[in-house]
Amino acid sequence: MKPEVSTAPWWKFGHVWLVLAGPAIVVVAGIATLVIATRGADPVVDPDYYQKGVNINEQLRNPDKSHAPANAVRNHAATPADDLPNLAPK
Repeated sequence: MKPEVSTAPWWKFGHVWLVLAGPAIVVVAGIATLVIATRGADPVVDPDYYQKGVNINEQLRNPDKSHAPANAVRNHAATPADDLPNLAPK
């Protein structure tokens, strides 16, 4: 007994569309990525980025008055509750 052979055209079989959909989705996603990359390009990195990083690290190693409020708040947050001043309204 011979297996039954279908004479329908290829586009009427669902598995054909499943096989073709994978590469088609990849092509569409690649084109979308290309459009996003060309229209929304990131700005060029500052040519002097290394020196700016060195300056930031130097400021962190030698803190000046600009960090004084942050240091005071940090130290205040580490103060035990018994040593805090009574700030209740009189």
